[in-house]
Amino acid sequence: MSSDKSIPHLILDFIRDEGLVKGSHLPAQALADRFHVSRSPVNDALALFESKGLLRREPNRGYFLAKPIDAKSEKKLGITQGDAVSATYFRMADDVLKGALPLEVSESFIKTKYELTAAQLKAVLNRIAQEGWAQRKAGYGWEFSTMLTTPDSLLQSYRLRLALEPAALLEPSYHLSPEVLDKCRAAEHHLLDGGIETDTPDQLHERGVRFHESLVEASGNPFFIDTIRRVNRVRRLISYRSMQDRKRYTEHCQQHLQVLDLIAKGKRVDAAEMMRKHLQRTLENHQKIRRLLNP
Repeated sequence: MSSDKSIPHLILDFIRDEGLVKGSHLPAQALADRFHVSRSPVNDALALFESKGLLRREPNRGYFLAKPIDAKSEKKLGITQGDAVSATYFRMADDVLKGALPLEVSESFIKTKYELTAAQLKAVLNRIAQEGWAQRKAGYGWEFSTMLTTPDSLLQSYRLRLALEPAALLEPSYHLSPEVLDKCRAAEHHLLDGGIETDTPDQLHERGVRFHESLVEASGNPFFIDTIRRVNRVRRLISYRSMQDRKRYTEHCQQHLQVLDLIAKGKRVDAAEMMRKHLQRTLENHQKIRRLLNP
């Protein structure tokens, strides 16, 4: 198993979420930027998909979708969410949040505790490091970050978003393209049509991230954009744990659609107020989330 095992999953999600059709270009650098990784694991994943017939490579142009994907064709790729790396990743995330892992651990400790091969160990640690909740120590072993591993940290992240996201909608240069708006709507309808129950934690998190980042990116303000991306990267760990209760996602989707409708009508002041109420509602539910997050 390669150290970039999780990248193919992200690329498949990207193809589905963006509704890419046969012939669509998948630029490696754009994917690397989106997933916050170097080009190397992305190129490896693209080459893997080429070998399986999903993509075709054109000299000096890159990779293009050779055929649309569906559940049947995806199964043939042999890329499943239930692999050992993904399973271990979520076990470790849960253990960190429960305080069941020391803040500093050796690689041999992790390898033994979770019964991993050397390749699986490297893969899961790379993914954790890319997502920002652990880092290699200068001398030996790994250290887990205490940032956003407590309910109070989650509250602080929402306070920041409450200040930033409504303001982004009011930027003078704001423009959300019809194409992006349609993709955001489609993602919400997918969840309301059953995705809330069937999507993996990865998929649920990424759909929420793409909605909020897409709206902030439309502001054209690079400081807003950089901030929301940083917040979303480090809050991923706690986001996964809070997904144990998915009932609140129906309300989230409905509120997301209301914000999109207001933006489509040019009512950005009302959209900003709706976004403020949406994030405020999450804060009001904070005590419920705390029960899920407390060890």
